[in-house]
Amino acid sequence: MRAFVQDKYGSAEVLQPRDVAKPAIGETDVLIRVHAAGVNPADWAIMSGLPYIARPAYGARKPKDPIRGTDVSGTIEAVGSGVTRFKQGDEVFGWCKGSFAEYASAAEEALALKPANITFEQAASVPMAGLVALQALRKGNVGAGDKVLVNGASGGIGTFAVQIAKSLGAHVTGVCSTRNVALVGSLGADAVIDYTKSDFTRMGQRYNFILDNVSNRSLSDLRRALSATGTLVPNGGRFDKRWMASGGRIIQGKLLFRFSSQKFGNFLLSPNQADLVALKQLIEAGELRPVIDRAYPMSETSQAIGHVGEGHARGKTAITMPALAADAVAAA
Repeated sequence: MRAFVQDKYGSAEVLQPRDVAKPAIGETDVLIRVHAAGVNPADWAIMSGLPYIARPAYGARKPKDPIRGTDVSGTIEAVGSGVTRFKQGDEVFGWCKGSFAEYASAAEEALALKPANITFEQAASVPMAGLVALQALRKGNVGAGDKVLVNGASGGIGTFAVQIAKSLGAHVTGVCSTRNVALVGSLGADAVIDYTKSDFTRMGQRYNFILDNVSNRSLSDLRRALSATGTLVPNGGRFDKRWMASGGRIIQGKLLFRFSSQKFGNFLLSPNQADLVALKQLIEAGELRPVIDRAYPMSETSQAIGHVGEGHARGKTAITMPALAADAVAAA
């Protein structure tokens, strides 16, 4: 099969197309014919070997797993002997190791049936960003009537967070640049603040929950925009800080909020099938629409991950895999 492989850390050029063996599957795994892969900032970070503190997990000198990509959508090609939820031919989405390839293996529990009302590219954009948004909002116990602010509302996680918060009955304010105001409004935000014109931390409005995807405001400024018992969840992984990324900000936040009635709600993503199904149900109900900035062909995988690494994508970026001979014959 064809895959994009890296043998060392570095910029997007370290990803090179290569013929490799199809991945093996275990008893509770499935083999997926990949139709599309989502691209995340985390893919760029691992490719770059950042932050340095994470190198023991990634691989000291080079990545332990040479094929990047975790978000995936496609068709099940084969199932392990212990798989009970899926069968050959099912269209699925979820997470795996090495989705920047024509085939990938995934655990049965890491997948759900693809929503029928979206494309493979849209489905591949959902898992990581959608789960972060969902779990962050749950961390803040967001519910009907709550005032929610999403800083970085036009990015991958932000576009999901705005819509999920609205589905929970919250009053949602999105913060973005001028060119993205219309997009964020179209996602259902009750108010949109253009950060190039206004500083939301100095407008006098207080929010029950703030999801900060950008880290362009100090924690003290963000506290000023929180209600007395509000929750701040920071999600601005600043990989330009090569050693610790957002680690220093989290430590600072824990100290700053230590004796406050306001809450600092940092969390670790916990991928699980139940939450993936919850996202699928929101999509099928028309309450959640994945936003795709651009879908790159597999041949431009390096450009796709480089684009995400720049940090200015609107919504999500996807990679579309070429049709195999068998697919082309079936479609004829």
